[in-house]
Amino acid sequence: MTDPLTRWRDLAGAAVLLDGFHALKHALRFGAEVPVAVTTDRRAALALAEELAGDVRDVLDALLTEVPGAVYASLVPRPHPTGVAALAVRPSREANLRAVGGTPRTAPVVVLDNPRNLGNAGAVIRLAAGFGVAGVVTTGTLDPWHPTVVRGGAGLHFATAVERLGVDELPAGPLFALDPEGEDIRGTKLPDDAVLAFGSERTGLSPGLRARADHLLRLPMRPQVSSYNLATSVAMTLYHWSAGQGAPPAR
Repeated sequence: MTDPLTRWRDLAGAAVLLDGFHALKHALRFGAEVPVAVTTDRRAALALAEELAGDVRDVLDALLTEVPGAVYASLVPRPHPTGVAALAVRPSREANLRAVGGTPRTAPVVVLDNPRNLGNAGAVIRLAAGFGVAGVVTTGTLDPWHPTVVRGGAGLHFATAVERLGVDELPAGPLFALDPEGEDIRGTKLPDDAVLAFGSERTGLSPGLRARADHLLRLPMRPQVSSYNLATSVAMTLYHWSAGQGAPPAR
């Protein structure tokens, strides 16, 4: 059997870093393939699982290898307080963003147009997983699977589709872009197959995405307040969509 540390070092260049107990917990709940996981304290990690994640406790018991703190710190750039880390296989779920056999999607796709802040991207992915949307797409240079994004998303990348695409590769569906010059969102019912686009924190929508938009919408905002945080804007928009659905589907 391959030593876990050797396996870690063999996989580290291509795998997804799950940084912390909660990221590993969520990844396992949503079917991630996790070849190796380490902890500085097995007993404490399993006790945390007993308390917060009994559904994956046995999987963690079989998976976790205890390592000294210095070894753990050498594997993880920014050690998590829970002393747990793992590597997972990155899935490709772009197909989940597309309509299948001519049948429209049953939940929107969120597009972050050229985002800049890794933490914001992670927070949006966490929101998207909670609302059960079809996926999150980023355009531009930010890697949505960067370790800081995965950490911000608490491992919930595995609960939805997360891809980086060009503006000309976006999934089909009516494209609603959030923009201060748009119509008040409260007057619009968002369809389930919508593509919901949000501009960069600094510069807003790119010209290419704005040109593709079918509708421009704005969020309600008090005069003289310049903007909302990106994740807040996404949360408000997804809540507006979900409120128009009625009761959420059972999971």
